[in-house]
Amino acid sequence: MKNKTIACLAYVLLFLSGSTLAQKAAPILPGAYQTAQYLPLLKNKRVGLFTNHTATVGQKHLIDTLLASGIHLQKVFTPEHGLRGTADAGEKTNDGIDEATGVKIVSLYGKKNRPSETDLMDVDVLVFDIQDVGARFYTYISSLQYYMEAAWANNKPLVILDRPNPNGHYVDGPVLEMPYSSFIGKKAVPIVYGLTMGEYAKMLVGEKWLTAPADSNINKSASPIQLTVIACKNYDHKSMYTFNIAPSPNLPDMNAIYWYPTTCLIEGSVMSEGRGTAHAFAYIGHPSIKGKSFSFTPGPRTGAMSSKLYGQKCYGWDLSNQQAPKNKIDLDLIIEMYQAFPVKDSFFIEPKSKLATDYFFNKLAGNAVLMEQLKSGQSAAAIRASWQPGLAAFNLMRKKYLLYTDFE
Repeated sequence: MKNKTIACLAYVLLFLSGSTLAQKAAPILPGAYQTAQYLPLLKNKRVGLFTNHTATVGQKHLIDTLLASGIHLQKVFTPEHGLRGTADAGEKTNDGIDEATGVKIVSLYGKKNRPSETDLMDVDVLVFDIQDVGARFYTYISSLQYYMEAAWANNKPLVILDRPNPNGHYVDGPVLEMPYSSFIGKKAVPIVYGLTMGEYAKMLVGEKWLTAPADSNINKSASPIQLTVIACKNYDHKSMYTFNIAPSPNLPDMNAIYWYPTTCLIEGSVMSEGRGTAHAFAYIGHPSIKGKSFSFTPGPRTGAMSSKLYGQKCYGWDLSNQQAPKNKIDLDLIIEMYQAFPVKDSFFIEPKSKLATDYFFNKLAGNAVLMEQLKSGQSAAAIRASWQPGLAAFNLMRKKYLLYTDFE
């Protein structure tokens, strides 16, 4: 009897183990894959789609998927880097026609950053699908906010096809102070905010962080205005989601995406963050750095035709084969880079106004405190401790809007 009991327990454990493995092995599917959930919402309607090259469904782009399904795609709105994701960072893009499909393209990173009333007059429903990387200064969440505000100011329903956040397994960094709000960080969230686009959109609505007309319309109990988020399948915030499409020209691979919340801060300094190389945000350096054998020379390339220190040999750090910390910004590395720079007074790019709110580093950090902490020689532990009250408050708010099981 005892042997039978042991055998039964072993079988049960084996079954449970097999089920767990099968569950872990289930592929993560973005919202765009759940066509049965959203195609009925778009049928017989004129659709406006905000997207770029990252919105794929299997081997096809979402544009092709919608058109093949008989959806009337009226126009496509595009963010920074354009529909194909090849424009330089900060480069303005123009309206046009997609050569492959004949669909009209309206740039929201050129003459304007949100759809106009005229743009939306011939649209019945709006759709949003872009792969984000989960860092506050990556501009797609700002574009999402503007898109939401335009949708509801003009009484248009919005469908968000959610995608996993590759940095969605942690929350870290200083919470942005509103005097430092800009297109590279609009709301009071930390550098790494641990939300998908769909969850972030729910937070914008729930916290009433949109423009007054949009907030008023979406929060009317009898309003026909609606937000529909098509959730990912088999995803949670413990997932280490990977993909093989560069979300923008200077984030060429997953290693760069994992380092980005740390090394993007270097954009606010005179050092090169590796733009103009094959490993942007993984090559960091400057001609004046001493004691480093690694060197690189940045120069013009697709998506980075101009940037800092082009044609100059820079010495510094090669992170292209180093794993980024899994659940935190690498403050020790930022401190090391600052300390290695020989002329500390020249490390941060100084604006003409010399106002704290105009320093690009402060806009990236979301405050002026981090710069002063680096200048005063504070340790990584002390700096991180100063973040904790803000992070604790943000996490309490964040949890209200989660669509997926959290990492803690």
